[in-house]
Amino acid sequence: MLLHTYRSFDMELPTVDLREADYVILGLPYDGTTSYKPGARFGPALIRQATLNFESYILDYNIDIAELKIADAGDVSLPVNVEDAIRVAEETIRELREVNPNAIPIFLGGEHSMTYAPVKVLKPKSYVVFDAHLDLRDEYQGSRFNHACVARRISELGVKVAIFGVRSGTKEELIYAEENGIEWVHARDYSYEAFVDLVLSMPEPIYVSVDIDVFDASLVPETGTPEPGGLRFWDVVEALEWVSERKDVIAFDIMEVSGDKLGNITALTAGKLLFHILGMLGEFR
Repeated sequence: MLLHTYRSFDMELPTVDLREADYVILGLPYDGTTSYKPGARFGPALIRQATLNFESYILDYNIDIAELKIADAGDVSLPVNVEDAIRVAEETIRELREVNPNAIPIFLGGEHSMTYAPVKVLKPKSYVVFDAHLDLRDEYQGSRFNHACVARRISELGVKVAIFGVRSGTKEELIYAEENGIEWVHARDYSYEAFVDLVLSMPEPIYVSVDIDVFDASLVPETGTPEPGGLRFWDVVEALEWVSERKDVIAFDIMEVSGDKLGNITALTAGKLLFHILGMLGEFR
């Protein structure tokens, strides 16, 4: 185990030692700046438990992810203060990279605020995110590291940002996006072609983030800020397949899974997405 980590649920997968892994799962269980529905601190455990429902053989890729070299590094024990939590997450991710610099990490959350930590440590040139919200506020509820500010903080690192599935934001956020070259696609205008056209020219390597609220609220009712009118499951899977095959992706995350009951529909959606990400990595890498 890493210095700041602990174990919750075990996934329905055989895992290997961290040093031998091609893919590493790390949970970031945090909801200290949640502004509507709490419970994201349980997200990583809920996702892992939901995988007990799924076959490891992925029909779409003719691959059994149980045969991949996957390590589960557990969950990071995060302080309540968001800036302290980000610092501890950064320390843990640096330690993970020292132990195994070649494995592709997949982070499970947990509030979207925590995505800032792996992006800061891994230093991608582009940040591709599926999200119902722009997350470009300069501050929210007294914090510049609130979940509603994460894309803005990442853009300030000099990372190229593109956001897909948006259907909520403020006028100030739209102005910031326009002034800083941040491109985004409304959920009503989303298509596979729109995704490819925008991401095709983005510099590599790329960090890919999925805020679970990008899906329609009927698929993900247990999340911090659910929004009606979202994307279909296969909309996101098809885009992730393309970017996994065609671009240098250094990390993925699935964030904002919430709830207080095992087997909830949001966790099931996220767990299925996690298995598809592992499957496409096994297929295309």
